[in-house]
Amino acid sequence: MIKYIAPILMLTISNIFMTFAWYGHLRFRNTALITVILVSWGIAFFEYCFQVPANRIGYEVYNAAQLKVIQEVITLIVFSGFSVLYLKEQFKWNYLVGFVFLIVAVYFIFKKW
Repeated sequence: MIKYIAPILMLTISNIFMTFAWYGHLRFRNTALITVILVSWGIAFFEYCFQVPANRIGYEVYNAAQLKVIQEVITLIVFSGFSVLYLKEQFKWNYLVGFVFLIVAVYFIFKKW
C-alpha cells in the first residue's frame, strides 16, 4: 500500500515547491528579475529532490501515463489552493469544470480496457 501512496505524497511535496518556484515571485513584482530567477532555481532544487525519486519509485507500480496524470491532478489542486490563498485570486466556476474533465481523464487512464 505504501508503494502506491509514497509517490503521490512525494509528488504533492514536489508540486508545492514547484508552484512556489514558478509563481511565488508574482507577489514580488518590484524585485529584480535576476533575483527571482535565482531564488526560483533554489526552490526548484527541492522540487527535483522529491520529483525524481517520486517518479522512480512510482514507476514500479504506475506506468508513465498514469504518473503524468497523477502529477497533473496534483499540480492543479496545489495551484488552485496557492492562487486562492497566496495570490488572493478568485476560484472561478470554469476551473471546476476543467477539474471535472481531469477526473474523467484519470478514469480513462486508470481503467483496465
